[in-house]
Amino acid sequence: MRLWIDKLASATSNVPLRRDARLSDQIIAREGYVVAVRVKTEKNVYNQLEDPHGRMMTLHPGDVIAGVLGHRNALHGYSGVVPEQARVGDTLQILNLGGVIGRCTSHNPDVGRPFDAELLGSVLVFPDFEKRAGVPAHIGMNAIRPDGPPRRDIPVVFVAGTCMSSGKTYAASQLIRRLSAAGRVVGACKLTGVSLRRDALQMIDHGARWAVTFTDAGVVTTSADSSLPVARTLIAHLAQQGADVIVAELGDGILGEYGVQQVLADGELMGCAGAIVLCANDPVGAWGAQRVMREVFGLAIDVISGPATDNAVGTRFIREQLGLAAINARTQGDELGQFVLERLQAPRPGAARAAAAGSAP
Repeated sequence: MRLWIDKLASATSNVPLRRDARLSDQIIAREGYVVAVRVKTEKNVYNQLEDPHGRMMTLHPGDVIAGVLGHRNALHGYSGVVPEQARVGDTLQILNLGGVIGRCTSHNPDVGRPFDAELLGSVLVFPDFEKRAGVPAHIGMNAIRPDGPPRRDIPVVFVAGTCMSSGKTYAASQLIRRLSAAGRVVGACKLTGVSLRRDALQMIDHGARWAVTFTDAGVVTTSADSSLPVARTLIAHLAQQGADVIVAELGDGILGEYGVQQVLADGELMGCAGAIVLCANDPVGAWGAQRVMREVFGLAIDVISGPATDNAVGTRFIREQLGLAAINARTQGDELGQFVLERLQAPRPGAARAAAAGSAP
């Protein structure tokens, strides 16, 4: 079947797709496969789709889009799964701005019900020019491949948070800006979450020489099974590209369902840590995060940022009750950058972090 694709989702960006697409009615119901759907409903909020260049496009009923089968577990958005079987004509939902497609199982009232979309077929690509037979497109095609372990001599600034929307990307971007201004060659990555180019593009805008996400490694949504190999692949890739410092954002929260725990528990990766920045929404979150990081992962937080540091009420609690540095990325970006620069210039705590993380449950 031949069909014109109105809008290509950013989740498909690993695969060079044509708008004049060929479809198959044989659909592989597994994460990462590219499918075409037709939008069936209309929305006034959370009603856009990000294209491979990062442009946001408003969706309308009747739009045919190419997206990627995947799951999502977002507290402030949608929860959804890939159905066990998928047939042409089935109704699925668009689970995020990046074009992840699945069956919605729960939604947050703030974003309303997701777009319903009619499944039209599997998008085909033709990798062998001598053959007319197409194969189902998958975002693992052209993905970054594992190429050795992360290098201990390239420090990684890990930016984690208590939850989604806790200020992680903003803090990471401010750090990238200050590190770049100080003459460092910064590589940036988002290690966990659900497919969207926006955060990586923001990192580029703030001075990162390279910015990659788990989608570049062929994963549409990270999980406990995929997060660790993906994180190792991306960090090793940035070091190979020439970065002398890496800022790595861990999407979602430290107790979320995107595999952050597996990254934090890995001794090899934590052995690369030059600093750990934790973004918290409130003082209780900062208190809980300190306990979780110390008692579950054996890790020490270097500095707290995020909304918990928006004024003196939160920073006073963090400094006096938790004994941690508290620096707001929005109002004290220079101070936060200088703090991390000094951490990177100090003797590396990587070996201690690695031993502690490696023994954590």
